Amino acid sequence: MRCIFRLLGVHGHVYSWSFPSSTEMRAMLGEPTCPEEHIVVSSLKGGEDKKNSSSYEDLEVEPETCSICLGILQFIYYDAKGLMVKKGTAISLALSISEQIKKEGHQLDSFSLEVSIPTVIQENEHIVHLYMKRKYRSELWFEERFSKCISTKEVLKFAMTNSLEKLLDVKSGPSSCRIRLTYAQTKPSSTVPSSVERGEGCKRRKTGNALGESSSNGLEDHESSECIIFPEDKVNDPCHLVFLCYRTPIYLGGRYLKFSRNVSQTRWMIDDERMGEASVEEIIGGYILPVCHGDSYKFHAAGREDIDVRMLGSGRPFLVEIQNARHVPSEALVKEIEININNLNTQLVLVKNLKMVANEGWTLIHEGEAEKQKQYCALVWISRPLENQDLQSIASLKDLQILQKTPVRVLHRRSPLEREKIIHWMKIETIAESSQYFLLHLCTQISKQC
Repeated sequence: MRCIFRLLGVHGHVYSWSFPSSTEMRAMLGEPTCPEEHIVVSSLKGGEDKKNSSSYEDLEVEPETCSICLGILQFIYYDAKGLMVKKGTAISLALSISEQIKKEGHQLDSFSLEVSIPTVIQENEHIVHLYMKRKYRSELWFEERFSKCISTKEVLKFAMTNSLEKLLDVKSGPSSCRIRLTYAQTKPSSTVPSSVERGEGCKRRKTGNALGESSSNGLEDHESSECIIFPEDKVNDPCHLVFLCYRTPIYLGGRYLKFSRNVSQTRWMIDDERMGEASVEEIIGGYILPVCHGDSYKFHAAGREDIDVRMLGSGRPFLVEIQNARHVPSEALVKEIEININNLNTQLVLVKNLKMVANEGWTLIHEGEAEKQKQYCALVWISRPLENQDLQSIASLKDLQILQKTPVRVLHRRSPLEREKIIHWMKIETIAESSQYFLLHLCTQISKQC
């Protein structure tokens, strides 16, 4: 019945209701009602002939899956276990969805509803449109109703959105929280749109081996409206429905300092053996994930340092991307996360300025990458005593171009190449009571691989 309503351009809350009476149907379609109709319905509901006649309630039950929407607007579907579920109304399906959302612990302040349906339903709708055009185009009412026809997806979203808003007590609209209903055809339809020859003027058209394989673009109105007859075969199998509630990724960003020379930036495994005692990624991301009740996390940083190199100064910008967070931490909770991470890992990692970020999060990462110069300090030994001329010679070198070979430590994951790099300046700092040891300060071009 819902497909009849939408194909005849009926709008409104009718799609959220259970099946109406024939009187109500006439009213919705703007048709006059017959007084005798009320008498017949009343008799069937309470009269003596009820035992020997089909009751009104029996007439309301749809015995078969709709061959146009494949049961979607009857709210009949197969669940993940392959069992047929008959909800009957939008509010009933919305109730089961809302219960699942609450069971999974999703924190919603709004939501957007996404619906995906099989392409065969669009093919079915197109064929019905052509059939209706062929049969009713001479009727005065047809053109007006035909132009108001509503698609299966639009009807479903309208009916489900209203119901979910009431049950979840939040409004729908553009949101990071998505409720997705994915309908998939149980098996390819064996129903083929048939072409019939209309005297000598209509040529047979090839529409594919199955309804799902034909293209609606190929069914042109000027020809198909005369030739296509909607198949009478009934579809016995409704669609499979997969329901998913998820949140688009949320980001927490800040800067980290690394004090240990035995902590890598990310989890580092070689031949199933762990390198280092921990990683910045696991220390920070591993603590944030359970607080947000997310599925997983990704760690992003503006560059990297070696496992045996400390990260000091103002720290390195980073982002933790939480996938499908069911809880979005408040500003106070984010501050608590920062304090707890710092208290638990005082000798390894320190987090600064942790906060929830949106698009500016990637700006934070790019800010670190835009800092084109990095400074290093190395302890150097030479085979002869250091002289004043050496200090002047080193200090005079500016923007020195060198070729850097791929470090041995990363050859297992990077190509053995020579890459051009720039040393902007160098400075020697002498060490008291030593003529062959000195500190070499370097200002170098940053590399994305550093």
